[in-house]
Amino acid sequence: MKEILLLKDGEIVLKGLNRRQFEDVLKRNIRTALFGTGQYEITSAQSTVYIKPLSDDCDLDEACDRVGRVFGLAAYSRAAVCEEKTLESVLATAPVYLAKTLRRAKTFKVEAKRSDKKFPHKSPEICRETGGEILRRFPHLRVDVHNPDVTVYVEIRDFGAYIHADPLRGAGGIPVGTGGKAVILISGGIDSPVAAYMMAKRGIKLTAVHFASPPYTSERAEEKVVKLLSKVSRYAGSIKMYTVPFTKIQEKLRDDCPEELFTIIMRRLMMQISERIARDNDCAALITGESLGQVASQTIGALGCTNDAADMVVFRPLIGMDKQEIINIAYKIDTYETSIEPYEDCCTVFTPKHPRTKPILKFVREAQERADFAPLVEEALQNLKITYINPEY
Repeated sequence: MKEILLLKDGEIVLKGLNRRQFEDVLKRNIRTALFGTGQYEITSAQSTVYIKPLSDDCDLDEACDRVGRVFGLAAYSRAAVCEEKTLESVLATAPVYLAKTLRRAKTFKVEAKRSDKKFPHKSPEICRETGGEILRRFPHLRVDVHNPDVTVYVEIRDFGAYIHADPLRGAGGIPVGTGGKAVILISGGIDSPVAAYMMAKRGIKLTAVHFASPPYTSERAEEKVVKLLSKVSRYAGSIKMYTVPFTKIQEKLRDDCPEELFTIIMRRLMMQISERIARDNDCAALITGESLGQVASQTIGALGCTNDAADMVVFRPLIGMDKQEIINIAYKIDTYETSIEPYEDCCTVFTPKHPRTKPILKFVREAQERADFAPLVEEALQNLKITYINPEY
């Protein structure tokens, strides 16, 4: 029996004259996500993307798993293609294709969508006849139109007739690449990979910046970040990562700046370096994993001092979330277990015992200017390491 994947558009349906552009990007992202699972014909019509396998060796299980992570889709289904677009073919296909599911159920109902108005049978008749055939084949079932164990969907569309059970929920959001480009400041912690995921969901194409301070941080710490980004890239697509050598800057911070301002000035320098990288990559914003009040550098006063260091807009998608909410998303996108691996990043190097939670911007600026980090910043920017990261499937 031939099968097809039916993908339902999400927010794209709300777009106006530029809707076609969103649909084109969505199809391109789907094709990229399906790479390596087989050859497909991908078309779209009536707010639905049709993925038709072109050979028997297509891995539809893996394809389903991957399209479930493509932003821009509200739902998706693996469906049977009826041999003919007739009611008789629907009645022959539905009980056979969904036999395993129906045997396990106690109740069911049928829903029909008749997009092709030339089809001679209206939706109520399709539901009645299909339901009757299923009851004849599976007499243990009973109809429950309010809370069924299984809903059998019959879709009569321009391209054919399709049968499937309850659709799976899509990733939502809008297609990656339709919201612009931004730099994510990525550490090895729980928060920044979640922030990257959330902004990719809003269509942002990501470039990553990671700060490394050998020998205070190890190669394993950087490998951990690469692994985290490879998991994020299953949703966000390929990511270009810049690793910034940060050791000399942190040692100068330790030696030449007030200890209580160490973290704030460090964050300011990170923002300034990331902004330079962002501009070189045509990115229009920075993204951080900061959450208000989570640590000393994330108070209102500290965030104000950090913002002052950058001219670009700074997105903080986690700003109003508590830690458990962030952890829940980390579990969902499979980054949590990697994030808690014991390889520390540079944010934990030379941590002050008593950081200033209400820093005064004037004094922070003066301390940073006195230390004069400009030569070391330029040196760091001349010695960037670039890593290209693809999805980990």
